[in-house]
Amino acid sequence: MTSNVMSPTVGATTAPAEISARRTRMLLACGAVAGPLFIVVGVTQALTRAGFDPVKHPLSLLSVGDLGWIQITNFVVTGLLFLASAVGMRRVLRPGRASKWGPRLIGAFGVALIAGGIFVADSGLGFPPGTPEGIPDEFSWHGIVHSVAPVAGFLALTLACFVFARRSIGLRQRGWAVFSIFTGVTIQVLGAIPNPNLNFLPLWAAMVLGFGWASAQAARLMAQPRRA
Repeated sequence: MTSNVMSPTVGATTAPAEISARRTRMLLACGAVAGPLFIVVGVTQALTRAGFDPVKHPLSLLSVGDLGWIQITNFVVTGLLFLASAVGMRRVLRPGRASKWGPRLIGAFGVALIAGGIFVADSGLGFPPGTPEGIPDEFSWHGIVHSVAPVAGFLALTLACFVFARRSIGLRQRGWAVFSIFTGVTIQVLGAIPNPNLNFLPLWAAMVLGFGWASAQAARLMAQPRRA
């Protein structure tokens, strides 16, 4: 008799916890796929769009031209996925190390990506084909906003690397801590390299490293949410 009375109570308390855990994993999964999605879509366009040269053209120029909607969508969707991931990180980490600033910085990174999609870059450097070579003499207001978005986004991502590195040190996960610090430092160094010859390969490398780290961090938390 006692077991019959207790079992509905156990089921009622367990089911919401399981549902919450699944939702958290889904939110983290958004972040795990966001980076690879952005990289694959961006690199595929860079290698296939007529007139685009990854060496002389930044990724942002993929947002202009007849097929610019593809990269615009890539920016916005990836940003929304990282925002969802930030919510999942908050759920997993609370309370504990990195529970406040880790998710906030990943969320800020997502917002910067969305802004980069909404506010489109100006044409230039000979792309799309027919555009004058060189940097435009004047920039539109949306082009200026677009140019600020990646700077803010990568700054947030760099700080997130250091925040999660500190957490990893506390958990004695030294390998991931070292990689997080390496990622944060490297993407800033690659972004600060003088570029008089307009070679954008370092920025492409920073993108792959930074987006890859952010997705890997989400995947790590997704793999062991309760232990995190």
